[in-house]
Amino acid sequence: MESIQAIKQRFEIIGNDPKLNRAIEKAIQVAPTDISVLVAGESGVGKESIPKIIHSLSHRKHGKYIAVNCGAIPEGTIDSELFGHEKGSFTGATGTREGYFEVADGGTIFLDEVGELPLTTQVRLLRVLENGEFIKVGSSQVQKTNVRIVAATNVNLFNAIEKGKFREDLYYRLSTVDISLPPLRERKDDIHLLFRKFASDFSHKYKMPPIKLDDNAVQLLQKFRWSGNIRQLRNVAEQISVLETNRDITAITLQSYLPTEGSNLPSVINDKKNESDFSTEREILYKVLFDMKSDLNDLKKLTLELMQNGNVKVQETNQHLIKKIYGQKENANDIDFEEEPRTSIMSSSTEDNNYEEQDDNYQFAETIEEEEVLRLEQKEIEMIKKSLEKNKGKRKAAADELGISERTLYRKIKQFDL
Repeated sequence: MESIQAIKQRFEIIGNDPKLNRAIEKAIQVAPTDISVLVAGESGVGKESIPKIIHSLSHRKHGKYIAVNCGAIPEGTIDSELFGHEKGSFTGATGTREGYFEVADGGTIFLDEVGELPLTTQVRLLRVLENGEFIKVGSSQVQKTNVRIVAATNVNLFNAIEKGKFREDLYYRLSTVDISLPPLRERKDDIHLLFRKFASDFSHKYKMPPIKLDDNAVQLLQKFRWSGNIRQLRNVAEQISVLETNRDITAITLQSYLPTEGSNLPSVINDKKNESDFSTEREILYKVLFDMKSDLNDLKKLTLELMQNGNVKVQETNQHLIKKIYGQKENANDIDFEEEPRTSIMSSSTEDNNYEEQDDNYQFAETIEEEEVLRLEQKEIEMIKKSLEKNKGKRKAAADELGISERTLYRKIKQFDL
């Protein structure tokens, strides 16, 4: 069995951090077996080195080694890429194609960013892990393959499982052995070693003297967070190597190449309200609607009496309604009402005139009531739409949130043609 140091030299791994050494040691120990391995770590920590170590030290080293970036393949074609397809199975399938699991039979497949796999593909992958069987897209024939799977992820798969984005049974199949690589900020003593290695490489590549950091620059290098890990450190070393004419780099010069922490990352905006916020908003909306309905009823009553009895009598007998609707005034008589012609209302010359006036009053009241109903319906439609969108179209969840039965919600959806 090769030593850790020999493996580092063979695969150009720089660093002496205990966590890094432990990860390499586990890779060496698990390599002779066929059990699946899950490599975890942030983006840019060098996870791709672990499956290469495992494959090179296994009995499959003479077989195919295929690395697949699951996050870079579109969802509509990933099944075809992994498992192959038959001619005519979908538009553009002009011939039969072998997938990676067929090509790598007897070898190793490295699934990078395995957390990005669609759920349907996860089911197919689980079957391969369980019994080595798979079916091509558009085929009904079961095929066998003998591959070793090493997967890697930079996301928390437990969180993905809770959100329903990753299958729990697949996680336990993939993670028979877990290998975790530490982020660069936890390997402070290795940062300068890596920087010197990159500076030497770029010196040969661009045929110029290597850059050197003074003591203050080294301290700044070690204190920086390095959110992009080794990949980010390499980019900074390359920029300085190309752009700086003075090969002795001070802390001030280095600082000009380091981004402000977080400034190079896109901001994440959480546009989803939590349950309590939505519930509180709904209660406030209900209260506003009920208050509006009460005010409309008072307004209808006041308007009808105004039309029937005239301004003076209304002001005398409905002071409390006037104050409620129009606000507190020093004198309610200051409120201007347009004088209504009273002859047609007060006169009883014919019964027909009385009936016509009453009909007009009722029509006026019905118009107000219809407008009120329309406004309430609009609010109801908005709330139903908002709840359905929030619950991704799940009617039961939306009904529970709105405080109505699923049957009532279904009726309302049909009624409002949502």
